[in-house]
Amino acid sequence: MSVEFQLERDRAYRLLLDQILTNQIEAETPLSERKLADTLQIGRTPIREAIRDLVRDGVLEARPARGTFVRQLSLEDVREIYEVRYALEGMAAFLAAERGPTAALTAYGPRFREMMEHPERFDAAAMYDCGAEFHLDVFRAARNRNLMQIYEPLRLRFRVALGLPRFYDHDRVHSSVPEHLTVLQAIESRDGQKAQQLMCDHLARGLDARMRIFESLREYRPPAANRRLARG
Repeated sequence: MSVEFQLERDRAYRLLLDQILTNQIEAETPLSERKLADTLQIGRTPIREAIRDLVRDGVLEARPARGTFVRQLSLEDVREIYEVRYALEGMAAFLAAERGPTAALTAYGPRFREMMEHPERFDAAAMYDCGAEFHLDVFRAARNRNLMQIYEPLRLRFRVALGLPRFYDHDRVHSSVPEHLTVLQAIESRDGQKAQQLMCDHLARGLDARMRIFESLREYRPPAANRRLARG
């Protein structure tokens, strides 16, 4: 596989994911490679590969004899995701504190403080992406390969649900920054129990925010003009 094709496939993946996250693809309509390629101005082969990757990651689902659709999550799905996150991420924070923060993890301190002191310099997407990377670096700091191997597929499979505040609740994204900082400070203080509790408290607030978003999205359907990626 050429580097150029890999880059184009990755670009198709990101664009498709953005379309899904911003509700521009109808859940009830099977995806059309031709329509997507025309709309996104990308070749059909990279689109096909991106769709395959999104099915693998659980964002899309392939239904035999019917086509490929956006995977729909229920409120119960979201609750169950977070029950698993409490266990995995709480343990990751505990182990990171017990074993000491990595240089990569410590580097988040100045970034979080700058975001808190100068929020006008950062948009919600940048703050969200920084926070998401922080969570991954907590797992890396835990120094437990099995824990990361269990977490990574879960994160990929449910990235649509996890990423909702990036688009729909900027207040939540901003309020998560000081929460991340307190988790980091507990890890730096080598207080495993406190780090674990703060991480679980942070996740509980995140669950509440996503539940509110799910409720509001369930009551809203985008105008027909925005449903431009339906088969046609």
